[in-house]
Amino acid sequence: MTLDTAAAAPYARALHALAKERGETDTIGRELETSAAAFAGDPDLIAFFQRPWIPAATKRTVALELAARLGVSTLTRDFLGLVARQGRADHLAAISALFRQLVDEDLGRVRAAVRTAVPLTDADRQQLQQRLGRALGGKQVVLDEKVDHQLLGGFVAEVGSYLVDGSLDGQLQRIGERLARG
Repeated sequence: MTLDTAAAAPYARALHALAKERGETDTIGRELETSAAAFAGDPDLIAFFQRPWIPAATKRTVALELAARLGVSTLTRDFLGLVARQGRADHLAAISALFRQLVDEDLGRVRAAVRTAVPLTDADRQQLQQRLGRALGGKQVVLDEKVDHQLLGGFVAEVGSYLVDGSLDGQLQRIGERLARG
C-alpha cells in the first residue's frame, strides 16, 4: 500500500459507509470522479491546496465553491470541504479510486484493464466479459478498454494480478520460447 493510498483509505471507507447507508453509492462515485478530475485538471488549484501557509478554512471554502460549481450532492460537497480542510485534497484521485473499489466489491464486480489492437465490437466486449467473469468465479466484469497500436492483434486483460494474454505478440513470444527450448 502506497503512502497516498494509506492516507486515502480512511476517507474512502467513511464516505462509502455514508453513501451506502443513504443508497447513493453510484451517485457519489460519479460525483467523486468528476470532482477528482476537476481538481487534477487545474494546476493552479493543485498548487493552492498544496500550500501549507493557506489556512484550512480558506481551503475548505474554495473546495465548497468548486463543489457548488460542479453541482454535486450535499454529501459530496461536505466531503470535499472536509478533505480540503484536512489537507488531503491532493489525495482525491486515490480516494475516488478506493471508493470505486469498495462499491465494486459490494456489487461483486471487478474491473479489467484491457488493451486491444483495435476497438472491441459490442459482441467481442460481451464475450470477453463473460469469459473473464467465468474465469474469476462468476464475477461481473467491467472493462476499462484502451486501444494499443503497438499490439499486432488480439488483447491483453489484467484484473489485479490475473493476466490473460490473448495477443498475437504473446503467442509469438510463447512460440519463440518453445523453439528456443527445443
